[in-house]
Amino acid sequence: MTADAASKLGSDPRELVASSPLARGQIVAIAMCVLLNALDGFDVLSISFASPGIAAEWHIDRAALGAVLSMELIGMAVGSLLLGLLCDRNGRRPTILLCLVLMGLGMIGAAHAGSITFLSACRLFTGLGIGGMLAATNAATAEFTNRRRHDLSVAMMAAGYPLGAVVGGSIASSLLADHGWRSVFLFGAGASFAAIPLVWLLLPETIAFLVRRNPAQALYRVNRTLIRWGHQPAQALPEPEREDAGFPLARLFTPALRRTTLCLIIAYVAQILTFYFILKWTPKIVVDMGFKPSSAGGVLVWANVGGLAGAVTLSMLTGVVRARWLTIGSMIFAVLFVALFGRSAADLHQLSMLAAVAGFFTNAGMVGLYALLAAAFPTAARGSGTGLVIGLGRGGAALSPVLAGLLFQAGSTLPTVALLMGLGSLVAAGAVLTLPSRRSV
Repeated sequence: MTADAASKLGSDPRELVASSPLARGQIVAIAMCVLLNALDGFDVLSISFASPGIAAEWHIDRAALGAVLSMELIGMAVGSLLLGLLCDRNGRRPTILLCLVLMGLGMIGAAHAGSITFLSACRLFTGLGIGGMLAATNAATAEFTNRRRHDLSVAMMAAGYPLGAVVGGSIASSLLADHGWRSVFLFGAGASFAAIPLVWLLLPETIAFLVRRNPAQALYRVNRTLIRWGHQPAQALPEPEREDAGFPLARLFTPALRRTTLCLIIAYVAQILTFYFILKWTPKIVVDMGFKPSSAGGVLVWANVGGLAGAVTLSMLTGVVRARWLTIGSMIFAVLFVALFGRSAADLHQLSMLAAVAGFFTNAGMVGLYALLAAAFPTAARGSGTGLVIGLGRGGAALSPVLAGLLFQAGSTLPTVALLMGLGSLVAAGAVLTLPSRRSV
């Protein structure tokens, strides 16, 4: 863009970024957010891949295993909320680096766990980093992209989650066959620490955050990023936005945002109940049908292959269909195919195909929610708003493995449990239907 064209956009570099085509540096930054979310996807599901080996080694029942499977979800709830606030206060980049450290340390601890109690504590600790990472990368992606590619960029970032599960899950299945369940966590720890220098080198702080908070050397840092992205440097920054002095989360419940916040919380909590039933219980369900843990891991990989396909498909369709209607449609089909998965015969091919289709629609619904979420809140509340919705959602998600475990323990059959857990997507679709029209980005 020429200097004359840039001057017409005013002195706000945020508008320059929002109105210009994506530069190579922006694409690299968005790709890094996809990679980080892929790491999140593997770290969350590492316990699912490892769960059959853990149950066999320590002789724990389904109810106890359900509690272990929920621990990182509880950590994610706390991490999303607290680190989401930190993300709005101290920046997207430092929050992401902190989350990588937390994730790596938690995975190392899990690999060396000698008891269910210590393993649960390590998964809780890992969840803090995973939850904060999702809040930070969602906010960062929304601010790295331009207005035209906003929905596509955020949806592609969300697609990183099943991508990590597919690639990491394939590696995990090989590791399980040769080295046991602890090797899965060691691999996750290595990947987390390896990402730190990449973030340091390739992921700048977002211009939107620097303009809003105006920290020391803000103009220099903004101009360094603008020049890297091929734009003219700014002569000055706009005056920092005046923010409420009260509790940061209070702004999410002002009349302008209250209904949006509540609808997104309900939708996220309900959808994630269904989403995590498929992701957390598939390996154990398949093993209980008489198959080997490595085969069970393969079925979970297929669920995430479907999830990746659903994420990419929804991303591509955002250019022609509104994200709201894509999300609602995906959620309705998720109810149907999760219920069908629960009625599958003990056949690996049929289990894999139904898991893939269920994964397609459950994850497409999640990706649609992230696109809606990134557009729902202003810059000053994007990290905290995302963190609050994800945090409460992950708290609700912690109930998913536990609830399914208790239903199984009470004698409910797989078809009944799958149907009940699938109804979460129906509730989510209703909440999205009543969501106010999103604000412009």
